[in-house]
Amino acid sequence: MADDLLGSAPRPWDPDAAYLAFEVWAESRGLYLYPAQAEALIEIVSGNNLILSTPTGTGKSLVAVGAHFAALAQGWRSYYTAPIKALVSEKFFALVDIFGAENVGMVTGDSSVNADAPIICCTAEILANLALRHGADTPVQQVVMDEFHFYSDPERGWAWQVPLIELPGAQFILMSATLGEVGWLADDLTRRTARETALVTGVERPVPLHYYYETTPIHETVEELLQTGQAPVYIVHFSQAAALERAQALTSAKVATREQRDAIADLIGGFRFSTSFGTTLSRLLRVGVGVHHAGMLPKYRRLVEQLAQSGLLRVICGTDTLGVGINVPIRTVLLTALTKFDGTRMRQLSAREFHQIAGRAGRAGFDTAGTVVVQAPEHETENARLVARAGDDPKKLKRVVRKKAPEGFVSWGKASFERLVEAEPETLVSSMTMTSAMLINVIGRGGDVFANVHHLVFANHEPWKRQLALARRALAIYRTLRTAEVVTQEADGTIRLTLELQPNFALNQPLSPFALAVFDLLDPDPARSAGTGHYALDMISVIEATLDDPRPVTSQQQFLARGEAVAAMKAEGIEYEQRMELLEEITHPQPLRDMLDAAFSTYSASQAWIADFELHPKSVVRDMYERAMTFGDYIRYYKLARSEGLVLRYLSDAFRAARQTIPDEAKTDDLLDLIEWLGELVRQVDSSLLDEWDELVNPSARDDDGAPILPPAPPGVTGNARAFRVLVRNELFRRVQLAALEKWDELGELDAAAGFDADGWADALDPYYDEYDRIGTDADARSSRMLILEEGATQWTARQILADPAGDHDWGISAVIDLAESDEQGVAVVRIVGVGPA
Repeated sequence: MADDLLGSAPRPWDPDAAYLAFEVWAESRGLYLYPAQAEALIEIVSGNNLILSTPTGTGKSLVAVGAHFAALAQGWRSYYTAPIKALVSEKFFALVDIFGAENVGMVTGDSSVNADAPIICCTAEILANLALRHGADTPVQQVVMDEFHFYSDPERGWAWQVPLIELPGAQFILMSATLGEVGWLADDLTRRTARETALVTGVERPVPLHYYYETTPIHETVEELLQTGQAPVYIVHFSQAAALERAQALTSAKVATREQRDAIADLIGGFRFSTSFGTTLSRLLRVGVGVHHAGMLPKYRRLVEQLAQSGLLRVICGTDTLGVGINVPIRTVLLTALTKFDGTRMRQLSAREFHQIAGRAGRAGFDTAGTVVVQAPEHETENARLVARAGDDPKKLKRVVRKKAPEGFVSWGKASFERLVEAEPETLVSSMTMTSAMLINVIGRGGDVFANVHHLVFANHEPWKRQLALARRALAIYRTLRTAEVVTQEADGTIRLTLELQPNFALNQPLSPFALAVFDLLDPDPARSAGTGHYALDMISVIEATLDDPRPVTSQQQFLARGEAVAAMKAEGIEYEQRMELLEEITHPQPLRDMLDAAFSTYSASQAWIADFELHPKSVVRDMYERAMTFGDYIRYYKLARSEGLVLRYLSDAFRAARQTIPDEAKTDDLLDLIEWLGELVRQVDSSLLDEWDELVNPSARDDDGAPILPPAPPGVTGNARAFRVLVRNELFRRVQLAALEKWDELGELDAAAGFDADGWADALDPYYDEYDRIGTDADARSSRMLILEEGATQWTARQILADPAGDHDWGISAVIDLAESDEQGVAVVRIVGVGPA
């Protein structure tokens, strides 16, 4: 396929010949260019910028392929950017199929594949940081930015604007179905790049949409859509919990045929559903119901997308995450509401949000029309039912007591629906910002740093007053970086990064400079440290304090802590009013809180800008490590099945921040062990993106469309010896902790298969407790010197020494670790073989 297209590229470059070659190639695949596509491609091969604002289903992806073809034919380097990794991954594999694996690479921040390829698929932030680091000298001649409406995103919009500012030599193709009025953007782009900028907008959808407002109960609406051939149906909710509840409610309906259920069972029979939510998802998929939201692990979301692409899922219950360009075939979009909580308040959907979601309905080449249904609020549906029951009888109608909207309901109804259908997307609004990471990248460019920062601050799309605020922020951050000795200024005024930072050093969070300062307060020697004396864990706690809170985790931690506190206070006989008062003081674990607060107060006194950010002391990585839990254990313990994707992202962020922010000279062996353990834990839970790349060399496991349904298991957990030792240590120390609490039943659940049930454990440790009154579980008890490992080729043997109060260290737990089984399961498989004195 790659040879067919690239082999037809004109040499030397000829725009007309290039357009004709691409058109012939497209037609050979049964793709005949719409007028808008033809117009767009003519502008691209002519060297112009392009703003393509056409509805979903009008073939923007094919235009992007044509753009990459034109870039390759001219020897250019082309970047494709998207807002989410899933879309980057999807586009990567699509382009590999067209241009060949040697010509396409992918960079997402978590990993990179073939990063020197002439076509790179990446998140918008990757390209933005590259542009900041190299400016006009960035080795990129063409930029294709998908879902460009993210330019207005308050948190991430800077990444869509920075390339426009910093890459004047590049050709830009900006695409989205919901851009609004963009004449101002075209004029600005022409001025910056000295290229003409073409607008292709206002195109009719090839698959028209029909809009309906339904007042029947939602289960009746879904049944009617299924019975009238309107599947696949995507039911849009604005909370993950509601999406899962709806999916579970549909298991009693006949969604899929027996043949479809059998086909699904065959395809997913070997899939590794390794977590709590995975068990639920497996059950739902087998009856033809999918779930899709950001709280899921990436491998589960991709599985749902692949099954949908195979035509096997007739209903998917999810959130509005599917509105971001992922290629899932949908005939009908059913919105359960027209309001959403945006993190601050409940509000009505914007016109852009509504059309972004509605635009997913209708599949070009499959459907003659798409259907968009908005379900009326529940109270309105109930009132319609009461009125219908009264019929035409005036007396009965008069007696109908209409149900009122629930308290706090943000009003919407049919009028809101009709207004959104007719409304144009709002005009894009600049969301430029300034962070320490951005400034470090600009300083790393070298040259005239002041001029480069001045350009970034004053050449953006913000109004003048906002630009002045950004200038003040840049100056404040610079002073902070000087104080933190991340940058230095020479006598001649030259500003540069210090040389002490490791090659992959990065300040990923706004509070990372503060973290660097706090690291100096910690010392591997407990006598000299301001921390708790657990140096490696304290360093991780500093990192965790700079990350955003994973609220589902911290909420559950607080809930359990308060439950335990109430039980303890009741046992002590504390009165109810006093219990409630004391309960308010109990929160989730916050290691180093006092030290961090004091340091933050001191630091912000000289670095005033940092007061705009909030410190978030918490313990997630540390909590998991101290509890010696696997990812699955942790999810079950805190009942986080609906949020396991969020937990994994948090752990991934913590791993990346620890690896890239802590200076190498501060990384002790114990800290390196902990970081390696965290990275391997993340990889074993879900390494689907890397698995897919590996699958390129072995396409045998793909379905007929070339998409891998069953990703191979991640690389063996024993391959990273350093991380695997920590996993073994955790498994054994978990037994130590349970034995110290005399939780025989829980120990029995772990080791009954090895012959150590609850009674077995109790009997084995009775002689120990006859001699000693407790088992130690402090840092010394957990240290590596209390674990003796003998590492063989197929199995390891281990002896976990118990920390007795007399310090005799003559008791321990003996175990063998099967390496092959550990690789198969993705965890350290520890089998207890003895408990007793040496």
